[in-house]
Amino acid sequence: MTVTLEVTDGVGTILLDRPPMNALDVATQDRLRELAEEATRRDDVRAVVLYGGEKVFAAGADIKEMQAMDHTAMVVRSKALQDSFTAVARIPKPVVAAVTGYALGGGCELALCADFRIAADNARLGQPEILLGLIPGAGGTQRLARLIGPSRAKDLIFTGRHVKAEEALTIGLVDRVVPAAEVYEQAHAWAAGLAKGPALALRAAKESVDAGLETDIDTGLTIERNWFAGLFATEDRERGMRSFVEEGPGKAKFL
Repeated sequence: MTVTLEVTDGVGTILLDRPPMNALDVATQDRLRELAEEATRRDDVRAVVLYGGEKVFAAGADIKEMQAMDHTAMVVRSKALQDSFTAVARIPKPVVAAVTGYALGGGCELALCADFRIAADNARLGQPEILLGLIPGAGGTQRLARLIGPSRAKDLIFTGRHVKAEEALTIGLVDRVVPAAEVYEQAHAWAAGLAKGPALALRAAKESVDAGLETDIDTGLTIERNWFAGLFATEDRERGMRSFVEEGPGKAKFL
């Protein structure tokens, strides 16, 4: 398999394994969607790590495979491509990308689907599709602009240049830069900490932020209000408030 899902301590690691560069061919895209949907369904998966291994996250699409496609083929395939990445972005649980080496094109777009990005100090990110006479097609023009702002996104997309880890941190493309040997460990620790939290409240928080970004402030506040009130019907809310009153803040243990 080019993509696998392994679960430990409530954390599901979605691992890309297509040497040498984890090129995202059609089979890998489809498998990624399947495992994202599985991680969404499984109760034992409470948080997710996206990882490409120690050397490279993903260097982008399989260019040789794409070169053989004509316009008609890509009209059909482009929707499936976007659906694969959207399935990752819509996992209703905390998702962190552990980025090592290259995260280019589709690799960068996959990292953008995460809620948080931890990058190795040797990481390189970018959207070089313009150098092929193309534009990003797996969400890059949309998610990148929402994350770092339209002008910075246009700079990366227009030029196709690679961004080193420190610049990526400065512009908000990644959230933390660590030594390469510590990337997966720190990503797993971030996910494992959240895996112990209240699952429904975390889902509510993620969906409120993500859905709110797509709409006006009043609609966003309505989304937030409905989730906020709805959580008062959950056992986690009862457990959290009871623990706060009886033991003080930050000591609740959630199922």
